[in-house]
Amino acid sequence: MNRVAVLGSSGSIGTSSLDVIAAQPERLQAVGLSVHRRWDLLQSQISRHHPRWAVVVDESLKSEISVPSLSSPTELLWGEAGVERLAGHPDVDTVICAIVGAAGLRGALAALEAGKRVALANKETLVVGGPLVMQLAAKTGSALLPVDSEHCAIFQCLEAGRRQDVRKITLTASGGPFRGWSRDRLNDVTVEQALAHPTWKMGKKITVDSATLMNKALEIIEARWLFGLTAEQIDVVVHPQSIVHSMVEFVDGSTVAQLSPPDMKLPIQYALTYPERWAGISPTMDWSKAHTLTFEAPDYEAFPALQLGFEVAERGGTCGAILNAANEVAVDRFLHGTLRFTEIAVACREILQHHQYDSQPTLPELLQQDRWARQEMSRWKSSLQ
Repeated sequence: MNRVAVLGSSGSIGTSSLDVIAAQPERLQAVGLSVHRRWDLLQSQISRHHPRWAVVVDESLKSEISVPSLSSPTELLWGEAGVERLAGHPDVDTVICAIVGAAGLRGALAALEAGKRVALANKETLVVGGPLVMQLAAKTGSALLPVDSEHCAIFQCLEAGRRQDVRKITLTASGGPFRGWSRDRLNDVTVEQALAHPTWKMGKKITVDSATLMNKALEIIEARWLFGLTAEQIDVVVHPQSIVHSMVEFVDGSTVAQLSPPDMKLPIQYALTYPERWAGISPTMDWSKAHTLTFEAPDYEAFPALQLGFEVAERGGTCGAILNAANEVAVDRFLHGTLRFTEIAVACREILQHHQYDSQPTLPELLQQDRWARQEMSRWKSSLQ
């Protein structure tokens, strides 16, 4: 029995993870769940999965929650300390890290420190602390398995050859809702338009990141650390059908790709079962039907966030923490109407250019840079102000 803790169980990855676990009751068990504030959803998840622990991160809710309402024998924990206790507990085998943003870093580090199998859906963990995270995983022998569909695809494709024989990897991008739009046309993008993703159903922050292609920038940085690549070994192509999830090209010219319908349950299950493959609940391709798969180069002028990913992946150090923190605040400002869609990447670049760069930061230094970037972005002057 693989005993699983789901950090961020109220999000799209978290709920899909619980569906995967519920479909394999003889082999998977949800022993721990965490949410930030969604107590109503957490209660229903507790009733369905009967975990040993449940965590509410926002401690301001203590006065509103009735502990006796929990299904016995679930123990209620609170705050970041509760997340870290759950992630590192000896009775947990696998930790699914699905907390969005830099907030997910502490839980991932606690799981790695304890030597757990970590199913990483939180790309920001590696964007912010890539070298530190990979060093910790190597030190403790923790298995770090990607849940992002693109990185899971790369991970699977790498099984076809030796790492030293990889020439490059290619991450695919759907292009989001604004594929083909000019820079000028993007100036007046509304929140409603940005949240209308053509392929994936995700949370608001990730959906906006997909629209700006900042999500792909963060995935470039994640891939650089996860697979030990240089920025020059990473490429991005736009693939609107979201069937080819990514590709690996080897030195002999062979390209290996991973294909499947766009459904996150497949990479979640693979991270939980690797190196085995189980029959699951994800849809499969019907190759008896005609399919058209198209690929095109991204428009770097219209979507400048993408170039930031390559630059940060090459430079490393504190750049990932700065870009991630600045982008989180920028997206929040866009959602609240105080920043234009096209200003997200512009503001992130300015803050990157003005931060105090350190090539080998410690974790406390990364967290300090994270706070600085958030403050700078919160007061960045928009044309809307």
